[in-house]
Amino acid sequence: MAHSTVLTDTPAPHEGGEGSGRQNEERNEKGRAEGREKGSDFSELSRRIAEAGLLRRRPLYYTVRFGAVALALAGGVTAFCVLGDSWSQLFVAAALAVVFGQLGLAAHDLAHRQVFSRRRPSEIGGLLVADVLLGMSYGWWMNKHTRHHANPNHETKDPDVAPDLLVWSRRQAQRAKGPARFIGKHQAALFFPLLTLEGLNLSLSSFRALRRPSMKRPVLEGTLLVAHFAVYFGGLFLVLSPGKALAFIAVHQGLFGIYLGSVFAPNHKGMPMIEEGTELDFLRRQVLTSRNVDGGVLIDAFMGGLNYQIEHHLFPSMPTPALGRAQVITERYCAELGIPYHRTGLLASHRAALRHLRQVGEPLRAAG
Repeated sequence: MAHSTVLTDTPAPHEGGEGSGRQNEERNEKGRAEGREKGSDFSELSRRIAEAGLLRRRPLYYTVRFGAVALALAGGVTAFCVLGDSWSQLFVAAALAVVFGQLGLAAHDLAHRQVFSRRRPSEIGGLLVADVLLGMSYGWWMNKHTRHHANPNHETKDPDVAPDLLVWSRRQAQRAKGPARFIGKHQAALFFPLLTLEGLNLSLSSFRALRRPSMKRPVLEGTLLVAHFAVYFGGLFLVLSPGKALAFIAVHQGLFGIYLGSVFAPNHKGMPMIEEGTELDFLRRQVLTSRNVDGGVLIDAFMGGLNYQIEHHLFPSMPTPALGRAQVITERYCAELGIPYHRTGLLASHRAALRHLRQVGEPLRAAG
């Protein structure tokens, strides 16, 4: 199991005011200790984040970002109509895979109320982006993602590490049955090939979820999903020959799945798993199981802010552009408390995830 690195850098003393820097730092430390005595460690961090104004809505940012994604989608559809029955459509399929990935990130932000503070506009936007444009149930995904946020990397409570096809811990490997027992032996090598099916898996899971009691609007979401695929498949087979249409679907859905996996997998995979019965407070539960991905503006755009996974898990409704500043505050605060805070590059994060998959699959390889 991968272990987080302990950060040793601490906040610099405040400058100015009466007394030396050392006296100021001692005064600050005393204030921090008193604050922690009055509440949880997270409440003190929350206070610092709120005082920095990082929870305020950013309507201009989301207007520009969502507008750019809408223009990209419109451009892709226009290019598809203009090219007609041509193998050049595979380039359009690849471009639309990136657009669909950005739509998925937009649905994610809407679900967390990062865009709108009220529930109704968030739900309307989520249904439009997820069900109509992506062909994925907003209600099903939101329920699943909420459970993930409540118990990240928990062996039995986090649906994102359920041993369906892959196993995420040696305990799961020892108990694996069916496909998970077979795939788990070679899951590190099969991880990215399996991601090509993730887009289709999300859609199939959405349709299956329509019959569950937990679905609030099964008729509405079912109607929107059917409408999406009627337009999607109808448009493809109307414009393209059957062979080209199938190739378009394979490229589009395959790259879309890889994109989603490349965004979500680095955040938790390879980080410590939480076993049943383990007690952690909210701050440590979120920080110890999450990993941030460094990389600057390009990684921020590629991952839609989810590269600041620690801060996102601590403050799910925080708008994306505030996460970078929140990282500085959170990392320093964790250093004060001695809480391991893990951050790495994109490629290194994927290596860690694949190494973890190989390690936990060892019991299956040893057994057969």
